[in-house]
Amino acid sequence: MSSGFITLPADDWLRLIERVQKTGLKAKPEVGIQFGAGGATRAEELEAVGTRDPEWPIQLARRFLDTGAYMVMIESEGITENVKTWRTEVPAKIIDALGLERVVFEAADPEVFAWYIQNYGPEVNLFVDSSQNGCSRITAI
Repeated sequence: MSSGFITLPADDWLRLIERVQKTGLKAKPEVGIQFGAGGATRAEELEAVGTRDPEWPIQLARRFLDTGAYMVMIESEGITENVKTWRTEVPAKIIDALGLERVVFEAADPEVFAWYIQNYGPEVNLFVDSSQNGCSRITAI
């Protein structure tokens, strides 16, 4: 469930999470600082749109978790994907606010995967989609 593509009021997202949970599935909504992002979107296009303050996805993630979401996925666009310079302060703020246990960071690129492991250790939760960016193998150093 990605809040980066569909504009819905937070209360509607909360109702969706509740419905997912009632079916016996585990809701894992996605939040991020970049709206309208997708793997094929160029950095220049996203830069023109701008990013949200990291406090926005943190507050939304808290509400999702309080409503019963299993975990919250953090979208990489605007942080480590489709940016000229990585925004490493954003994961730091998210981890400080929410902890590592119930947050999953998108990390499709080998360099991003390695950075998270090196900075947050083997307990960090990472989502790796090997179909993105031609990744066929990811190795942590």
